[in-house]
Amino acid sequence: MSSPRARHLALPQLTLAALEWGEPDAPPLLALHGWLDNAGSFAMLAPLLAQRCRVIALDLPGHGHSDHLPAGASYHPIDQARTVLAALDALGLRRCRLLGHSLGAGIASLVAAAAPARVEHLHLIEGLGPLGDDGTHTLQRYRDALAAPPASGKTLRVFRSIDQAASARAIASGLPAELARPIIERGLREADGGWQWRSDPRLVRPTAVRLAETQIRALLAGIEAPTSLLLSQPATPYLPTLQMEARAACVPRINVEHLAGGHHLQLEHPQAVAQWVLRHAAG
Repeated sequence: MSSPRARHLALPQLTLAALEWGEPDAPPLLALHGWLDNAGSFAMLAPLLAQRCRVIALDLPGHGHSDHLPAGASYHPIDQARTVLAALDALGLRRCRLLGHSLGAGIASLVAAAAPARVEHLHLIEGLGPLGDDGTHTLQRYRDALAAPPASGKTLRVFRSIDQAASARAIASGLPAELARPIIERGLREADGGWQWRSDPRLVRPTAVRLAETQIRALLAGIEAPTSLLLSQPATPYLPTLQMEARAACVPRINVEHLAGGHHLQLEHPQAVAQWVLRHAAG
């Protein structure tokens, strides 16, 4: 398996970290990971894609080795989409393929809707648009978010070993520790007495306001790039089948496929996911 090259992208407000595989002159593919993951999410998949692509996997702000946002700034998907567009500028990419998983798929969808000319093809794993709001829990979510104490004063847990952190992550996510290892190792930093997560504690704070489902569908209708969506079977609980079908119906040029497995398909079945990406990349 080929080793990635470490990258750092200096943006106006922060510095993003990234991992890169493949030849520098190969067709570029920018990969965006899921919530509380990092570029290690693509450690199994990217070397398989690097035979035909230059794969650049970002650490999104607040994740992995990227900077945390300054006080008062927001991790809302709309703001993350703006950051990804700035990253494309920093990389000198006027146009590329986008690959997103989960949260990254939601952000990639928003990027494709915002700047159609910059996205050649959209590959989405377990996500199409950001988490939405049907109004059922809007008021309570808003109250909870504004009542939540500042995350800056929270004491971070210290793990005695990487294995202990891996076990904790496996319990929380359901992803076997051996599969999550690339994410875990990149997501930890040494601390007194052991290891702590690098990610910004503010990422686990409640979100005050989500986009309404009607707004999300209107944005998805603006995606012009050919789009490939890969969903797990059985369906992930927070990606209900009827909702995903309704969203997919908004995207003009979309192909939807299913693969038996869990939420992190790119770690569970990297060969099958690589074949899926490359098959659509050739289309």
